[in-house]
Amino acid sequence: MANKNVKGGIFVDTVQKVQEIIEKIGKTPDKLIEILIEIQSNSDNHYVKEEELQIVSKCLGIPLSKAYGVATFYSMLSTRKRGKYLIQICNSAPCYLKNSKSVVKAFENILKIGIGEVTDDGMFSLEYTSCIGACDIAPAVKINDEIYGNLDKEKIKKIIIDLRKEEA
Repeated sequence: MANKNVKGGIFVDTVQKVQEIIEKIGKTPDKLIEILIEIQSNSDNHYVKEEELQIVSKCLGIPLSKAYGVATFYSMLSTRKRGKYLIQICNSAPCYLKNSKSVVKAFENILKIGIGEVTDDGMFSLEYTSCIGACDIAPAVKINDEIYGNLDKEKIKKIIIDLRKEEA
């Protein structure tokens, strides 16, 4: 059965939502990052969808490749589904030397996902990131906007338990 709310393969409500964000922020190319961040923050899956990038491209009069390039360049943006809690594991030299591999393994074992994946409940996702400026407390991770350091398996378990409690 055809969906009457589809125009050119894109849901009309998606077009409307993106256009409202653009109107609120500004319809100029210099607002691209701000627009993409706002779209992502209003997304249930914490990412910018391809159809949203297409709409932004048309509305701002920029090539789709530019919108896509910005969305994939900055670590605060994503074109893939993410969990509510984005766990970014620092892969800089100081964290690596302080055994960040064990941090990765602990998160993977506790959450039952690998790097680049999202838990079945949509709560957590794991990814690597560049230096988060917490070299003095390496190994460290950034979960959304909060930094956690001097990590070991027990601290990681407690962090996950506490975040799950917040959601209950």
